[in-house]
Amino acid sequence: MAAVFLVTLYEYSPLFYIALVSVCFLVTSALVLGWFGLGVPVILRNSEETESSTRVLKKRMRQVKNPFGLEIPNPAAASVTRGVTLTPDCLEDCVLTCYWGCNVQKLHEALQKHVYCFRIKTPQALEDALYNEYLYKQQHLQSIKKNDKAEKYCQLPEDAQVADFGPVPRAHYPLVALLTLADEEDREIYDIIAMVAVIHIPDESYRLSCRILYQYLLLAQGQYHDLKQLFMSANSPAPSSSDTFPGESSTDTGLLEKAGQAGDEPGLQEENSKDCVVCQNGPVNWVLLPCRHTCLCDGCIKYFQQCPMCRQFVQESFPLCSKKEQDEDESTHV
Repeated sequence: MAAVFLVTLYEYSPLFYIALVSVCFLVTSALVLGWFGLGVPVILRNSEETESSTRVLKKRMRQVKNPFGLEIPNPAAASVTRGVTLTPDCLEDCVLTCYWGCNVQKLHEALQKHVYCFRIKTPQALEDALYNEYLYKQQHLQSIKKNDKAEKYCQLPEDAQVADFGPVPRAHYPLVALLTLADEEDREIYDIIAMVAVIHIPDESYRLSCRILYQYLLLAQGQYHDLKQLFMSANSPAPSSSDTFPGESSTDTGLLEKAGQAGDEPGLQEENSKDCVVCQNGPVNWVLLPCRHTCLCDGCIKYFQQCPMCRQFVQESFPLCSKKEQDEDESTHV
């Protein structure tokens, strides 16, 4: 049947016949070469066996020691009327200052002033930048000693008579916690000189459980970084943010550690292995942006333009540790 069609086509137009046969030959050749992965567009190749032709940008990161850590040990018991318990975990002596009912706009203006005008190194500097636009200030007079994980209780006074902070969207944050270095000499050592944590406290209007909404690290050079959760395997050993901070000039920087309380975004809680989710062999080392899933090893990262967990396109990526650090760690264990 095909032969009869080709003969009829040739008799009708030899030039059209030759063009059709040539196109069929080229398509067949491309499919055959693509099957073996020989120098043809990646769309014709087997994506499981060949590397991605589109290079994912590797974000340049730098290590910075973060002296601040903050946790909410019992979020279920927190409320505006009962108060909240905070547990600082700092590498140096620090001062904890809490601001109830802080104005949202003034707080973000204060962060911009840290960039352009003056550095927020002390509680007084933040209060000046806020223009005292908060309801109540509570400061623990004794500085928190380094590595002291004693719980600190924060509560509004009874005469404040505040039962809620109004409907959403709100003009005031329920609680803003500021951690600053107590010793002036430490401010010359660390790049990160203060941490601002925005905390939601449930009240009569909005009963969402207590959690840290945002955490901002303020740098001595006049930058600030928004800490964000990295979604990792449940049993993966996560490096502490006290030791490393992947930072650069932008304020949108991913980081491990206690920013994990910032939201209810789906993590990798179903995974029970610290190994790569693809090959199940190499250790997880690469963070994918913007989804922040940490699920690929050094060998598999080059094959993916989309996150294997959520299928979101990968715009950038960065490693948790360099090859040199991995080798040093392996040699230590040996």
